[in-house]
Amino acid sequence: MTTLRQRRVGKGTEAVEDQPSEENVKPDEESLSENTGGKLWSILSITVGGIVAISLGLLTSVYVATLHENDLWFSNIKEVEREISFRTECGLYYSYYKQMIQATSIQQGLHGLVYDNKTESVRTINILERMNVYQEVFLSILYRILPIQQYLEPVYFYIYTLFGLQAVYVIALYVTSWLLSGTWLSGLLAACWYITNRIDTTRVEFTIPLRENWALPFFAVQIAAITYLLRTHLQPVQERLTLMAVFIATFLFSLTWQFNQFMMLIQALALFVLDCFDMLPTAKVTQLYVIQISGLLLVCVLQFFNSMILGSLLISFNVSVLIARTIQKNLKKGSLLNRLGKLILHGLLVLCLTLVINKFIKKILNLESDEHIFKFLKAKFGFGATRDFDANLYLCEEAFGLLPLNTFSRLSDTLLFYVYVFVLFFMTVAAVIVAFWNLSGSNQVQFMAKMEECTATLRPDAAYNLVHTVLFGCLALSTMRMKYLWTSHMCVFASFGLCSTEVWKPVLKGVHLYTSQRMHMIKYSVPIITLLYIAYKFWPGIMDELSELREFYDPDTVELMNWIKSNTPNTAVFAGSMQLLAGVKLCTGRTLTNHPHYEDKHLRERTKQIYQIYAKRSPEDVYKILRSFGTDYVILEDSICYERRHSRGCRLRDLLDIANGHIMDGLGENEPDLKPSLYPRFCEEVKKNLPSYTVHFTRVFQNKTFHVYRLAKHK
Repeated sequence: MTTLRQRRVGKGTEAVEDQPSEENVKPDEESLSENTGGKLWSILSITVGGIVAISLGLLTSVYVATLHENDLWFSNIKEVEREISFRTECGLYYSYYKQMIQATSIQQGLHGLVYDNKTESVRTINILERMNVYQEVFLSILYRILPIQQYLEPVYFYIYTLFGLQAVYVIALYVTSWLLSGTWLSGLLAACWYITNRIDTTRVEFTIPLRENWALPFFAVQIAAITYLLRTHLQPVQERLTLMAVFIATFLFSLTWQFNQFMMLIQALALFVLDCFDMLPTAKVTQLYVIQISGLLLVCVLQFFNSMILGSLLISFNVSVLIARTIQKNLKKGSLLNRLGKLILHGLLVLCLTLVINKFIKKILNLESDEHIFKFLKAKFGFGATRDFDANLYLCEEAFGLLPLNTFSRLSDTLLFYVYVFVLFFMTVAAVIVAFWNLSGSNQVQFMAKMEECTATLRPDAAYNLVHTVLFGCLALSTMRMKYLWTSHMCVFASFGLCSTEVWKPVLKGVHLYTSQRMHMIKYSVPIITLLYIAYKFWPGIMDELSELREFYDPDTVELMNWIKSNTPNTAVFAGSMQLLAGVKLCTGRTLTNHPHYEDKHLRERTKQIYQIYAKRSPEDVYKILRSFGTDYVILEDSICYERRHSRGCRLRDLLDIANGHIMDGLGENEPDLKPSLYPRFCEEVKKNLPSYTVHFTRVFQNKTFHVYRLAKHK
C-alpha cells in the first residue's frame, strides 16, 4: 500500500503548511477574493517561469553556437575544412544528410540509402536499417521543401537544428526541476548549473552530429513527462495527454540513438525497483513498460525490422516483468519477511525469464550484432581477461573507462556536487524509511505520524528521479562516455533538493529549528545565494570564453582530401582506419571498406582484417586481404603506426599483435604463449620500397601524416 502524501498547493505552485483551523473560517466574499488572488498569482508565476525557461533555452543555444564558431571560425573556413571538423562517426552520419541534399530527388536519395553500396565495398546494405539516420533524412527533406536554400547553407541548417535542440534540452531540465520542487527558481538553478558545468554536461559544440546530441533532449523531455505523470490526482485528460507525450519522447529518443535500448533498460530497472517496494502506482508503471516496448517496436518497423532491436534486453525484461506479475498475483500482501521472500523470488523469476526469452529470440534470429558489447562488459568488470580485438578496442579507450576523479572537482567548483550529495543523502534516507514501512504493512495513520517525526514523505515523482539518478550515476562512474546522462540529471536533482520541502523540513526538524516561516525562508534564500555565487564566480570566465577566437587548422587532412578528389576515380575503394574513412566518405564520396558504426558483426570482422595493415604480416597476406574487399587504395597514418597516445598493450598495433598471437613491440612483459612474428610490421616496412612490397603497393601520395598506396591489379 503506497504511503505517499500529496503535497498541498497554496499560493502559486509552492507547497505550504496547514493553517490553524480558525484561520480557515472566513466569510464567503473573503474566500472568493483569496481564491481569485491565488489563481492570478499562479498564472503570473507560471508565465514568468515559462518566459525564464524559454529565455534560458535560447541563450544556451546561442552560447554553444558561438563557442563552435569561435573555436573553428566555421563561417570563414572552406567547405572541406567544415566537413573534416565532423570527426570520426560524426562525419559518417553527416555524409548521409549531404547525400540526401545532393540527390536529384527525395525518392532517389531514399533509394540510395536503402540500397547503399558505397559505405561497405562489395556489399549492399540498408543504411536506414543499420544506422539511426532518420533525423538526417527528415532534415534533408525539410531543407529541400522550405524556401531557405538561398538564405541558409545546408550545413548551417543542420548545425543550427542541433544547437536548437539544446534549447529543448535545457527547457526540459528546467521543467523537471520545477515540477519536482514546485518553484521555477529550482529550474533556473538547474539550467545555470547545466551551463556552468558545460564541460561535463554536454559536448555538442565539438561533436555536433553525434547520436547522443540528437537523443538526449528527447530523453530529458521524456523524464519531465514521466515526472508529471507520476503526480497523484491527475485528471483523466491530463493523464492521457501526458502518456502521449511520454510515448512521443520515448519514440524519438529510440529513433535517434542506437544505444537507446540500454538506457531505457536502466529506466525500466528503476521502475521495477520502485514498483517492488510499492513506491509507484502499479498501473502507471505498467503503462510505462508498454510505452517502452511499443516505442521500440515502432522504431524496429521503421528500421526494416532491425534484429538488434528485437533481441534487446529491454523488450525481454519488460515482457518478463509483465509475465512474472501475472504469475505472482499476491506480491504486495503479507508480513515484512513474507514480502521480502516474495520479492526475492520475483526478482529471480524476472531474471530467469529475461535470460530465457532473450536467448530464445537471439537463437531464432541468429543475432550476434551486440555480442561485442557483452564481451566488453565481461572483460571490464573482471570476468576473465580477453584477447578479443573488439573488446580490447573499447577497453583501451579512455571514454569507456572509469569516470576520472577530476570530474568531481570540476562539479564541486560550482557547488553542484556538494549540493547533490547533500540532497541524495536525505532523499535516500526518506526512500529507505518509506520502503521499509511499505513492506512492513504498517498502519497508515501510525506511519504518517512516525514520518512526521523523522522525515518528509517521498512522493512518487521524487522517488522515480531518486532511483533514476542513482542508477545512471552508477553507469557514469563505470563508463565515462555515459556521464552526460548523469550530470545533466544531477543538475535537476540537486536544484530540486535545494528548493524542496522534502529536504529542508527534516533537516530543520533534526536540529530542532523547524517553523513553517523559517523553512520557506531557507528554501528560497539558499538557491538565490547559490545563483549569486555562480554568477559572481563564473560570469567573467564565460565572457572570456566567448571572446577567445581560434581557427580550424588541419592542413595535412585537407591536402589528403583534395588529392583524393582530384586524382582518384569516383568508383575508387579506400581502406584505412575507421575514423579517417568516415571523413573520406563525407569529403570525397569515395567507397569505403569499413567505417566507425560498429554494431554489425560482419563489419567488425572486416575492420579487424583491414587493420592488419598495422600488424606484423607479410605483404602478400595484406594484399590478399585488401583485394578481397575490392580495395584500390590504402591510407596509412603515422599517428597509428607509431602511436604514443596509449600505453604499451593498448596501442592499436599491440591489440593486433595480441590477437594474432605475436609478441608486442618495446620493453615490457608479454604473455608466455605469444611468439615473435616471422614478418616485420607492414606499415613500417612498406615505406622502404622493397621489391616484395612494390610489386603489390605503389606510393601515390604522402605528407607529414598520411601515406597513400595504390594496389596493383594482378590477374
